[in-house]
Amino acid sequence: MKVVVAIDSLKNSLTSVEAGRAIEAGVRKAYGGHPVQAIVKPLADGGEGTVEALVDGLNGQLRYVGVQGPLGEAVSCPYGYLPGMETAVIEMAGAAGLGLVPEEQRNPLHTTTYGVGQVMAQAIEAGIRHFIIGLGGSSTSDCGVGMLQALGYIFRDAQSQPVGLGGQEVGHIVSVDDSQVCRL
Repeated sequence: MKVVVAIDSLKNSLTSVEAGRAIEAGVRKAYGGHPVQAIVKPLADGGEGTVEALVDGLNGQLRYVGVQGPLGEAVSCPYGYLPGMETAVIEMAGAAGLGLVPEEQRNPLHTTTYGVGQVMAQAIEAGIRHFIIGLGGSSTSDCGVGMLQALGYIFRDAQSQPVGLGGQEVGHIVSVDDSQVCRL
């Protein structure tokens, strides 16, 4: 018997591969010693596991970068590099994900996508110019403003002052200054 297992992660419980391996073990147990060829492949919907699934499926490389997490803390964020395509695969969940925020601090007005922009900036420094960004699993509602701030955009309020980080700042934006954005 040949079995292919491709299951999405079980949020805050098992990764896609961990869930797949559990199913594989159950199939092997159910067939009690009969030969079973099992193939476990990661699957994702744009949230947690997207990097892993695309790196695995497209023979990419996994890289890690240090960035600012959704609450300003330091996190190690994985991203995928797809050689030949010269493309980075980034998932919002890795730098600004809900899983990075303790339950008692989960407030999308106080979290930011700044780290996502930092991942992009580091990939750009490495020569990458194409991006696939999975948006699932986010802990924030800052509309990507934090990501753009990390890339050099300055969002200003009615008094021409730069706004801060987090979803609570979005409503104060009246202008965008792109004079500090790195031009490729």
